Amino acid sequence: MGSKGRPYRTLRLGDFDVLVGRGDEDNDHLTFDVAEPDDVWLHVAGGTAGSHVIVRNPARGEIPRDVIAGAAAAAAWYSKARGSSKVDVHFCRAREVSKPRGAPAGLVHLARWDSIRVRPALPETVTE
Repeated sequence: MGSKGRPYRTLRLGDFDVLVGRGDEDNDHLTFDVAEPDDVWLHVAGGTAGSHVIVRNPARGEIPRDVIAGAAAAAAWYSKARGSSKVDVHFCRAREVSKPRGAPAGLVHLARWDSIRVRPALPETVTE
């Protein structure tokens, strides 16, 4: 599955597709138009600029922790925190993400979330 020309890049972690936004407007499109409610949404914590990341969840089940960790590492890689040794990444179901009225592109509000601390890295399978 290629993602050339799309507003996001596609990564593969095990049996899961991971979609990574390319910019603020693309992040909004990915989060609010592409993501399904049970997909997992990730972003670097602390207000650090970076890509919105979506783990597709067509079975609507629990995503394995190693897939969450890999997607979180990719979220850290595609952020301003790429050079850090460890980065906190927030994650939640896409249904928990909303857009505050009048907020600029890329800015969202999370109703609830969990965090994971990871080293910024790319998974082995990346499709640009």
